[in-house]
Amino acid sequence: MNRLILLRHGQSQWNLENRFTGWHDVDLTEKGVAEATRAGELMAGIRLDRVFASTLTRARRTAVIALDTMAAHGADVAAIRDNGAWKITEHDDLRERHYGDLVGLNKAETAEKYGDEQVHKWRRGFAVVPPNGESLADVVARVQPYFEREIRPLVEAGQNVLVAAHGYSLRAMLVVLGEYAPEDIPGIELPTGEPLVFEFEDGAKQRHYYLSDEAAQRDVAE
Repeated sequence: MNRLILLRHGQSQWNLENRFTGWHDVDLTEKGVAEATRAGELMAGIRLDRVFASTLTRARRTAVIALDTMAAHGADVAAIRDNGAWKITEHDDLRERHYGDLVGLNKAETAEKYGDEQVHKWRRGFAVVPPNGESLADVVARVQPYFEREIRPLVEAGQNVLVAAHGYSLRAMLVVLGEYAPEDIPGIELPTGEPLVFEFEDGAKQRHYYLSDEAAQRDVAE
């Protein structure tokens, strides 16, 4: 059995401020750092063969903090370390959805200006494009070729792969994995800093779960 782990970055400063972030490169908050650390603790029992991340700071930093924590807890990270540095494959195709003219705007204030219904369509409509931005359909079209070319072959070969990215690029990956239909995925929430694990056997997907749920079940059992 091998695993594909999808990890949304920890809370960012603009998550905290309720702003449309998109491609703007903001850093993690203290809570975001704590979430990334907790993710590493949860993943400490998993051997990783490859790590991918978006080129935005909040995703890469989440990956680095999680990996540092895994190493501190004795995880098998030899395959992804080179002379003390983490081997993380970064790519623009794993970036967050581009929110265009909405970037930087407070979501609540934007809803007051344009109306709740319009902002809901911009945020959750699969094919609705915010002004000068990307729809979720556009993000799927961006993520899918990269996933099929770079990530899926590793998973099918039996490797354990971590992908640290963003809410919308990971939603797109869930569509590519066949977990949700395009019309359903906009309503799926991915919590920050929570490793979502997909288990595979001989290249076939078996089940998926959040590691925090599994840890909670172990605690109850013990």
